[in-house]
Amino acid sequence: MSSGKPEPLEHFVSSAPFDPYSIEALTEEQERYYLASQWRMMWLRFKRHRLAVVSGAVLLVMYSSILVSEFLAPYGLHSRHSNFIYAPPQSIHFFHQGRFQGPFVYETGFELDLENLRRVYSENRDVVHKLRFFCRGDEYEWMGLIPGNFHLVCPAQEGTLFLLGSDRLGRDILSRIIYGARISLTVGLIGIAISFVIGIVLGGLAGYYGGWVDGLVQRLIEIIRSFPELPLWMALSAALPVNWSPIGVFLGITVILGLVDWTGLARAVRSKLLALREEDFATAAVLMGARPARIIGRHLLPNFMSHLIASATLSIPSMILGETALSFLGLGLRPPVTSWGVLLTEAQNINAVALYPWLMLPVAPVIIVVLAFNFLGDGLRDAADPYKVD
Repeated sequence: MSSGKPEPLEHFVSSAPFDPYSIEALTEEQERYYLASQWRMMWLRFKRHRLAVVSGAVLLVMYSSILVSEFLAPYGLHSRHSNFIYAPPQSIHFFHQGRFQGPFVYETGFELDLENLRRVYSENRDVVHKLRFFCRGDEYEWMGLIPGNFHLVCPAQEGTLFLLGSDRLGRDILSRIIYGARISLTVGLIGIAISFVIGIVLGGLAGYYGGWVDGLVQRLIEIIRSFPELPLWMALSAALPVNWSPIGVFLGITVILGLVDWTGLARAVRSKLLALREEDFATAAVLMGARPARIIGRHLLPNFMSHLIASATLSIPSMILGETALSFLGLGLRPPVTSWGVLLTEAQNINAVALYPWLMLPVAPVIIVVLAFNFLGDGLRDAADPYKVD
């Protein structure tokens, strides 16, 4: 007969002591997360931002393309086709009269409109020009060093391939956009390297030491920021000697952009260091005899790395836009150097744009790059933020 007391349940839990920090006590998912390094944690957070991942992939493809611009472009940079001046974009087709023909374009011809003094282009739907892949085409020198003539895609032997149309000299706009990416994309990287070195050094010194060092740096920043940005760029660009080589002008533009764009970063670094230098870990580093350079670089800067990353990803597109604006106004890079800004000088005449709207197509990669950098910066900022709660 039962005594009324419940019988004890069988104990299924291990009686071994539990160590929450032992690897055996963690599941595979917990081990991957809690024992991950700082960079691993940043990568796991970054992968959750789908738009930032896609933007990073787009930028990776675009920056990788500058290494093989000559191979990707259907034509050479300076190849001219005098019979196809201001030719409209050609469409790629796959089926002709209901039968699969592979990628091809129709033959393009033109008639002279003597009333409006222009060429009127039309497609001849009876003649098919099949595209060639991994083919021999216009000759080039890869990076100006190695000669070659191998291309990813080429027009038919007697045909043309103007996927984005041609300009006033009959040059393929798509090929020139691909070549122009090499200049427009690298100007941002070189410029941001210069501005980051200046901004972090001067901002770090002002924030760590304070006093007259801080006052001197702040007055310098105020002087530079008191000038309107675009007129300042224009004045410095106009000061470049006209007899400089294209490479010299390119380096001059990047230095100018870097020397003007560091002020915002320097102020951000200075304000953050003023707060962090009073923290206990900074005081402990000072008492242990650490030098100021080590305290700033090893202990203070990593605490707001997310802000530095966001500033870098936002500054690069601003420098690309700066180069584009200067080249568009004729004060930046000049032919024979090719950049997206140089290509847009063709669109300065509103009458030409009205008749040939494809001249505005070089602005498309500028918009794509700027948006991609903004989305990438947003994802990297969230991933590197040590105070962000998952």
